[in-house]
Order: sequence, then C-alpha cells, then structure tokens
Amino acid sequence: MISLHESLAAGPLPLDLALIRKYAVPAPRYTSYPPATQFNTDLAAARLDQALVQDNRPGVGPLSLYFHLPFCETRCWFCGCTNVVTRRREAAAEYLDDVENELKLTSAHLDCGRPVAQLHLGGGTPTFLPPEQLRRLGAMVRERFRYAPDAEISVEIDPRRLTREHVQALRELGANRASLGVQDTDPRVQLAVHRLQPHTLNYQAVGWLRAEGFQSINIDLIYGLPLQTEASFFRTVDDILALEPERVSVFSYAHVPWIKPTQRIFEKRGELPTPEKKLGMFATAHAQLAAAGYVHIGLDHFARPDDELAKAQRAGTLYRNFQGYSTHAGASLYGFGMSAISQTADTFRQNFKTLPEYRTALAAGRLPVERALRLTPEDRRRRTIIMSIMCERRLDYAALSREIGINFAKAYARELAALDDLEQDGLIARTPAGMVVTPVGVPLLRVIAMRFDSYLAPGAGRHAQTI
Repeated sequence: MISLHESLAAGPLPLDLALIRKYAVPAPRYTSYPPATQFNTDLAAARLDQALVQDNRPGVGPLSLYFHLPFCETRCWFCGCTNVVTRRREAAAEYLDDVENELKLTSAHLDCGRPVAQLHLGGGTPTFLPPEQLRRLGAMVRERFRYAPDAEISVEIDPRRLTREHVQALRELGANRASLGVQDTDPRVQLAVHRLQPHTLNYQAVGWLRAEGFQSINIDLIYGLPLQTEASFFRTVDDILALEPERVSVFSYAHVPWIKPTQRIFEKRGELPTPEKKLGMFATAHAQLAAAGYVHIGLDHFARPDDELAKAQRAGTLYRNFQGYSTHAGASLYGFGMSAISQTADTFRQNFKTLPEYRTALAAGRLPVERALRLTPEDRRRRTIIMSIMCERRLDYAALSREIGINFAKAYARELAALDDLEQDGLIARTPAGMVVTPVGVPLLRVIAMRFDSYLAPGAGRHAQTI
C-alpha cells in the first residue's frame, strides 16, 4: 500500500481529467464535520453554556481566535463571503465597538490565560479598517489574551486597499503572515468580475510586506471565472510565481447563485467557462506549481517545501479548520464578529450573519449566536475519519479503532464496501489493514471523504462542485 511519504515523493500529481470529470459532483469542503449546512437554530439543544465550561476546564489546549471584519468598498461579483459593502469609514470604529462588546461577553466564559496559538483577521476586507483601528483591535486582543511565543498571526489583504501604514500597523499587532486576494491578473477577467486590480499593486503589496518582515505570504487565485481561458490563467499563475509567495491557493470558483444572487450576472452574460475549459485551467495550474517546486498540501493549497504547512504534512500533523489547512490542531476556535464561527471539542456555533441582528443581540447583553450544533458521539467518530482522509490521505484501521474506541472496520463495513468503485478507478488502494489515497485520487479528496458523510442525503443541503 502506498504511504503518504511515498505519495509526496512521487512528484507532481498525475491528473486524470476523465476521472475528475466523472467524480466532480457537489460536495462540502470539509473545513468541519458535520458541515456548516447542518448548523441549526435550536440553541438549547447545543447546550453552549455547558460546552464553554467544558472547554475551559484545567489542562485544555490553546486558543485560536478569528475576527471577521466584513466591510468592502465595492462588491466583487464572484464573492461568496459574508460582507457589508460601504465606503463609510466611520463604520470601522462602530464595528469595533461591537467586537469589543462581544469580547467582553465571551471572555467572561473563557480562561484567558490559555495561550493564543493562532489569530486570523478575515473578511470582507480587514484592511478596510484604517491603521489606527487595526492598532485598536490589536490592543483589545492583548488586553485580554496572551500570545504563545510561536503564535501565527495572519491577515487577509486586498492590495487595492493597502497602504504602507496599514502594513506597519499589522506588524505592530503582531501579524507575521498575510494572504493577498488576487484571483486573476488579466484585466478583461477583472472587469468581468468587477474587481480591477493592476498587477503593479500586487508587487507593491508584496514589497511592503517583505520590507516590514512578514515571514509568509499566500496568494489567492480563482479558476472558472468569466472570460478565463487556459492560456490566460497560465499567465496569471506565471505572474504570481514571479512574486515568490510561500503559499498559493488555487480555488475553484464556487457558483452558488441560490446563496449569492449577484452571481446570476454571469449566467445572464454567458461568460463562464465550460467544465472542460475549467478542468484545463485546473490541470495547467497544478503543473505550473509543481514545476516551480511547490508541494500540493491538499485540495487548493500549495506551499514551498520549507513552509510550515509542508512540514506538517510530512510529519502527519496537518489539521483542517474553517480557514482551510492549518498546523494548529487541538486549539479551540473562538470567532468574533458577524457570521464568525466558533468550535470547541463537541460544538460549533455561528454568529448572526447580518449586522443589525448581530448588534441587537449584543445590545441585549447576549452572545450573538444564531446557529449551533452539538456533535453526537457518531459525529465525532466520523469527523475523525473524514479529517484523516482530508489531512493524512489514509485510513489506518487499527489506529482509528484505538482513536474512536470501536472496531473501525466492523462498524463502517458498509462505507468501506461502498469504496469499491473508487478502488477500481485507482483513486484509492486498500489492504486488510487500511486504505490510502493514491496520487490519482488526491484532487478528489472531498469525493472520497463523502463516502463517510452520514448527512449527504437528498435535500441535506446544496454545495458547490468539487472541481
């Protein structure tokens, strides 16, 4: 049976486009299990107060903090994020008043002596906040929490809305990693998706970040956007490689107009690439990144071999959460701001997705939670199985039996039998001791994980295509 080490050493992924075409069905991204589509408004059933007490008992692990900063000056028509479009700068200070209120309410339930191993500023556009407001946010966090010596502090950046003072304020906050939203460098594509971003701005942003001492830079790209072609996306990836980022994320455009009605603009114009052309972009980008020496971490994540993600992958300590692949397993995630998601050992909770509802709850002195979910013992077992596939690309039956406390092969015999077609098509290899995802199957990790998802029944929720 192929080991993960052997798979990684085998070099670039042998992309079988016929198999990808066959298995490219809608599926969750498995940044959590159960997926967020299963969260519900029955907060009493989640017993969140009890979960907070359990999560803050002596001896629990570190904290991971997420702040959702939702404001954008303009709307990118492809975007699936929860955001607020405004040019009113005063909105930043008002919103931080809300976040500070939420911090006070939440920290009353927390052991704030637990070290913060990870902090992430997402959005929206975190750099919509003026530098003085970023400094204020940093002070709010440091007033209540203490960072671990090796804490990873990361921020999402829109190069169109960045100044040198922003970068300096982020460094003062402690930020050492940045993720730049680029998506595509072709002006025609940018115009089609309502996001004009000259490549000179990307160079400028990277230069400022390097000069201020940022240790890691990630570039986000999207394939499958209107007017993209295989040739144009090749040029985009080439442009990005010239910036020498430590990480590159190549996302498949998620067309979900039933969630984001703005995306219907693309359907009316008929400018979206066909599935065949989209597959061509996917294959081309993978080949370019492999040729440039990047390691395929999983799904849409690539990293240089000396990057922390690549090291974690080799060590078998890779983890997956709502920010994607991570090196910080075992940390409890606490999210702040509208739509932010928190995760403890056996619960998820998500804040209200609209600013008025979020503020109304805070004004009443309540945690602004709209939806939640308490995991059953079976949910936790399946989460362990699915995350093994997503992060380790394998299932070791004996190790899983020890971890979940039951005989894995016996308890999940039906699911294992349902893998026959994946084995016949070469996506996985099996022995009596376990299963490993082959290099051919790596692009379809989500499809393999789906076979252990008990919630994927008709009507259980709608998801974007896997590729």
